[in-house]
Amino acid sequence: MSANHSPLVEKDKLIQELGYDDHFHEHHHGDKYQTNFLTTYIFSQDHKMIARQFLMTGIFWAVIGAAMSIIFRLQLGYPDADLSWLKPVLGKWITINDAGIGRLEPEFYYALVTMHGTIIVFFVLTAGLSGTFSNLLIPLQIGARDMASPFLNMLSYWFFFLSSVVMFYSLFLSTGPFSGGWTAYPPLSALPQASIGSGAGMTLWTVSLVLFVVSVLLGGMNYITTILNLRTKGMSMWRMPLTVWAFLVTAILGLLSFPVLASGFFLMLFDRSLGTSFYLSDIFINGQALDRIGGSPILYQHIFWFLGHPEVYIIILPAMGIVSEVLSVHARKPIFGYRAMVYSILAIAFLSFIVWAHHMFMSGVNPFISNFFVVFTLIIAVPSAVKVFNWISTLYGGNIRLNTPMLFCIGFVSMFISGGLTGIFLGNSAIDIQQHDTYFVVAHFHIVMGVAAFFGMFAGVYNWFPKMFGRFMNETLGKIHFWVTMIGAYAVFGPMHYLGMAGVPRRYYRFDNFDAFKDFTDMNKFITIAAIITFFAQLLFVVNFFWSMYKGRKMTEQNPYGSNSLEWTTPIETGHGNWPEKIPTVQRWAYDYGKDNKEFIQQHVPLAEGEEHSSH
Repeated sequence: MSANHSPLVEKDKLIQELGYDDHFHEHHHGDKYQTNFLTTYIFSQDHKMIARQFLMTGIFWAVIGAAMSIIFRLQLGYPDADLSWLKPVLGKWITINDAGIGRLEPEFYYALVTMHGTIIVFFVLTAGLSGTFSNLLIPLQIGARDMASPFLNMLSYWFFFLSSVVMFYSLFLSTGPFSGGWTAYPPLSALPQASIGSGAGMTLWTVSLVLFVVSVLLGGMNYITTILNLRTKGMSMWRMPLTVWAFLVTAILGLLSFPVLASGFFLMLFDRSLGTSFYLSDIFINGQALDRIGGSPILYQHIFWFLGHPEVYIIILPAMGIVSEVLSVHARKPIFGYRAMVYSILAIAFLSFIVWAHHMFMSGVNPFISNFFVVFTLIIAVPSAVKVFNWISTLYGGNIRLNTPMLFCIGFVSMFISGGLTGIFLGNSAIDIQQHDTYFVVAHFHIVMGVAAFFGMFAGVYNWFPKMFGRFMNETLGKIHFWVTMIGAYAVFGPMHYLGMAGVPRRYYRFDNFDAFKDFTDMNKFITIAAIITFFAQLLFVVNFFWSMYKGRKMTEQNPYGSNSLEWTTPIETGHGNWPEKIPTVQRWAYDYGKDNKEFIQQHVPLAEGEEHSSH
């Protein structure tokens, strides 16, 4: 056995000799956090269990959100098809005409589009991604027993769960869920009488998202406090894995931006229920003038996008951190340009707060002011390009393992480049006049923020599945999942760029009524078929996930990938407190791969005689 695969006893001995004794287990006899079923699996305060809870809930919502998209893609690809087979599921939202043909109600079509966006952006890519991996990896990778406040951590999940229950309930209202778009622009959102979904559906939508913001804030405070205060001895900020840097900056972004969104929602609730006019002025409904004057719907747009743009990075930064870590481990090379990667994360985070109005070029923003937002939007391409360059440089010359996590990392880089390039078009206020609210926008943000973030999440799930469940996911099914998703995603969103450049607007119920757009019927059919195939590939992932939890190959090595970070120094069955005795102390950075003729050197291994710290 090579020095890199030395027996567990030697690794543990190293922790015993050099580790830090915090006397944790002298004060936790019987482990008060896990005394029965309820406190172990339901109201758990163990960060690893809470990570699993976020992941399971995220998977539940991902399946629902994706299924919604398939239904409205069926409507767009086959507007005259008989959808009566969906009546047992959708009930009155499928109407049967005299010819016996089932049609999707237009109101419910808009509700599906709205809920798809809300669910995927907030419940899957924010809570499911950041909630899962921040909880799982922060304490394990910085050498902490748990989060700074396990109780607040538990509350963070349960506020998310409560938010989910409220949103789920809104799907079953007789008037339907909210249908005014996931951005909830007034007046559709501010006036209960504006549309059928603007009544109780919008009220529950708002309540749900306020609860969601509470969850994000509780989690974010905990993540920041834990990273700043509970790092083990020797774990300086410049020795942290890039995953932890990404989670830290993401939490700060969330803490600064989500309260602004919550305040915007409170003003919305006042407009809806107290007769105020923060967002309303000069409104006519059914020919009747409302006595709401003085407000501005543009104010809501500013508030929403002040969160909305950082939200893009709240979603993508954790994926970037995961990809940086997994890419380095499976390329068997140090991450290229570690400090440049950290500075890029910080630059992206800073710039994300001063570009929000590029979502509003067509909302009447002063063209001179638009120039400011154009410049800073285009500048974001610089740190983003630095990251892409460093990922490719890390791959270059590496001893690459083409396993499922690595494939999803490479797929992430591909998606991020493709989606990032189209962002340069949309960031230009002059070009945006043509592309605004077309399928070009849909294609851009789905690739760069949706599919890319999903690829980062899949890379993380496949890579750390053994750490979560003590077993591996099926590799063959994983690779099938990757290739179908990769090809499927480009097949779905590639043609949408063309549709957008041809001026086809998004969110329309059907296009065959318009002379300008009816020639794209075949392309819409192609997109729909590709979306259905890609959806079934995701169901394959779900089957693989749950099957592998019980039947997957067992993890028999403590560090199966030969990774340097501290999570792989914990026992295979990691109990509460993470390490059975002392906490490992950190002697080096996290990316000593291929150094001094050794394949890898874990962070808790001291420098050999004459060895120097790696320069990064």
